[in-house]
Amino acid sequence: MMPVYRVWIILLVTLFFSSFAEVFSQTLPVGLPVLEDTYRREQLLGKSDSLISFTIRPLFTGNEYAAGTMEWKDSLALKRPFFKFKNRFHWAADQGSIELLPLNYQYQANSILPYNWNDGAMIPSRGNQSQMSFGVFAKYGPLSIQLKPEYIHADNLVFEGFPAEQYDVVWAKYFDSYYNVSEITERFGEDVYSKLFWGQSSVRLTFDPVSIGLSNENLWWGPGNRSSLLMSNNAPGFKHITVNTSRPVQTKFGSFEAQIIAGRLENSGILPREVNRAYEGRTLYIPKRNDWRYLSGFVMTYNPKWVPGLFIGASRVSQMYHQDAGTSPADFIPLLKPFENKSAAEKRDRYSTLFFRWVFKEAHAEVYGEYGHQGKKTFIQLKEEPEIGAAYLFGMRKIIPWHKHSGQYLQVSVELIQLQQTSVPQYGGWYTSSTIRQGYTHKGQLLGAGIGPGSNLQSLSVSWYKGLKRIGLQGERYDHNNDFYYQMYNNPIDVRKHYIDMSASAFLDWDYRNLVFSAKGSMIRSLNYQYVLYNRPPDYFITGWDRINYQLNVGLMYRF
Repeated sequence: MMPVYRVWIILLVTLFFSSFAEVFSQTLPVGLPVLEDTYRREQLLGKSDSLISFTIRPLFTGNEYAAGTMEWKDSLALKRPFFKFKNRFHWAADQGSIELLPLNYQYQANSILPYNWNDGAMIPSRGNQSQMSFGVFAKYGPLSIQLKPEYIHADNLVFEGFPAEQYDVVWAKYFDSYYNVSEITERFGEDVYSKLFWGQSSVRLTFDPVSIGLSNENLWWGPGNRSSLLMSNNAPGFKHITVNTSRPVQTKFGSFEAQIIAGRLENSGILPREVNRAYEGRTLYIPKRNDWRYLSGFVMTYNPKWVPGLFIGASRVSQMYHQDAGTSPADFIPLLKPFENKSAAEKRDRYSTLFFRWVFKEAHAEVYGEYGHQGKKTFIQLKEEPEIGAAYLFGMRKIIPWHKHSGQYLQVSVELIQLQQTSVPQYGGWYTSSTIRQGYTHKGQLLGAGIGPGSNLQSLSVSWYKGLKRIGLQGERYDHNNDFYYQMYNNPIDVRKHYIDMSASAFLDWDYRNLVFSAKGSMIRSLNYQYVLYNRPPDYFITGWDRINYQLNVGLMYRF
């Protein structure tokens, strides 16, 4: 791996000696309850920087110190703290400072089945689960250190997974299309789960408008709110080297944001169920390589000067086992793909996306979408068969003033995502791979959309809000792994066996001085859970193995 580090050291030294101005560089963690989405809503009302795309996160909150590019408004500021406390200490003529970061506590409980995604280091778990996070941010000149570890504790109770009673032929197809081409862990061991992670920690050198460093932070690429095709906070943060803009870079053609990463993805080390099951004389489970994976990726967003509010972007990631890595810098930097080693190219797994986000400030609305494809497709193949190996995301949000000058609003949000392939997957489903058989995962969880391979999700929410306060309702339809469904039940087709979750949720966000509180209660009805249907001839439309799960999420944040 020495060539990798040499490449990044060269980039580091080059940027270090560039004549950039210094900028404060604390980040707003991806998925931070209440605050992160509030700032995005404020942009639709014209109350925060119109040049920020919100498609490359985490955001750098310190940009308010750099030419006023990030304008957090007084409506979100703290006015009367519980107690007097100077949370930022300065020294050396204000060149250095230390600041306490918010104290966060998240609680989640599932009654009978694991459910939810975009919860970072938390795991799919039945029972009680909690996450605690606290940290400090220190800065001296261009150097900054953000230490914000996360502690997870989960009951990790037994639950009903893919039924052992299924026919061997069903298990064979499930292994071939899921267990053997991904490492999406069903249950994280058999005991209580308790772990400490580096969380949203980083070490950076920041020069306006570029930041470079080592980070373990979660990343979010793309315009989605509920899901993202490539990068989200569905899995724990992973160790990576990053070179990124710390604010939109303005030119005579418009503004740009970008990030390049080189990271390390790790395996969960947990075997799937039924590893000894056999069918037609062969053991179904194929052991995976015990080797960490090298991930490289880039994302760039452009805001044309002539079309205010429009952001268009592209992203690409590729992963390979680190023992298969070549020696050329082009093997490790995604921008140099045309010059990469061909033998190494055959050993990697790729995903690419194009996306847009269009903000209509006068209408207090936004529309966004993302198209992605996987595999080693040429431009001609992509043009002729854009649906092969593709995934889609589309969403919109509209804010309606509740009463003039009251500061109260109604919000309606819709988001759709489709990972299901339009035909039997030729290159494997999204996030699965016969080349990198852990799939697109880190420590047993997906890096992209948490709904998983072959799945679709439709989400609708309606809410009232004022500042940080919000009350609302959400409804979702979650169609599980249709790629497996159509491979297994398509000959002859049995339209009754779709595995679908229907969920209804009520949520509340509230702030009081330094405290920010959030809560969400959900009822999830799983229809034909794990594709199980009870046949009762001569009746055709019958009840399957339906399950009802209740979920509670509670969050508490104290801002010093």
